[in-house]
Amino acid sequence: MVQVKAIKAFSDNYIWCLTTEQNNQAWVVDPGQSAPVLEHLAQHNLTLGGILITHHHYDHTDGVAQLVKQYPNIAVYGPSNSPFEGITTPLNEGDTISVLSIPFEIIATPGHTLDHICYINDELAFTGDTLFSGGCGRLFEGSPEQMWHSFNKLRALPSDCKVYCTHEYTQANLAFAKAVEPRNPELLAYSEQVDRLRKDDEISLPSTIGQELKINPFMRSNLPNITESLPKEYCLVTKNNEPWENFASLRKFKDNF
Repeated sequence: MVQVKAIKAFSDNYIWCLTTEQNNQAWVVDPGQSAPVLEHLAQHNLTLGGILITHHHYDHTDGVAQLVKQYPNIAVYGPSNSPFEGITTPLNEGDTISVLSIPFEIIATPGHTLDHICYINDELAFTGDTLFSGGCGRLFEGSPEQMWHSFNKLRALPSDCKVYCTHEYTQANLAFAKAVEPRNPELLAYSEQVDRLRKDDEISLPSTIGQELKINPFMRSNLPNITESLPKEYCLVTKNNEPWENFASLRKFKDNF
């Protein structure tokens, strides 16, 4: 059984560390800083087995060079179309990799960036800056239509699949979500739960796909009335009212929230 622990980095990043009880090897996801990883490895008597990268942004990659310097033979997995030059094993959608004998499928999730990928199986999803609990990544490079297509891949995962994103943005995302769906009972209950966790400086993650389908407005862009509480200037109104157009309206509102 794989164990996933959070290594805190910067002000609100999580570097996910995967281990098993069978050996002392660890893999990390999106190491934006090396020092917290090296400290965690030393503290728990672990060696680094490999690195998974979701996209090229510095807060997901800046620790890679130092980690490779310390562990020169490890593989660095990441998107094949990434501008980040530290990737040794480029990946494309449909590829499968094994991490600590656990298979992960690669899905392309452009939107936040064009090179974004996620590492998924039926139990775990490392979603980087694509899917956050209660939110989604800002569209720096891709389009709303691309991002909605990416979200549909994640929406298809089992409801109990755990979602490990890279930032502690949950409270802020839920404040936005409540502005979108102020009468959503699951959302209101979840927000209270997260507030209690954060009051004690406890991590709000992982979430689950099932939870996000109940409370995350971006995951719920297929609902015809999801934008009814938005100010009119943010609503993209068309005859078709496609889910990606709802997604675009929500993202525009969130960008100015």
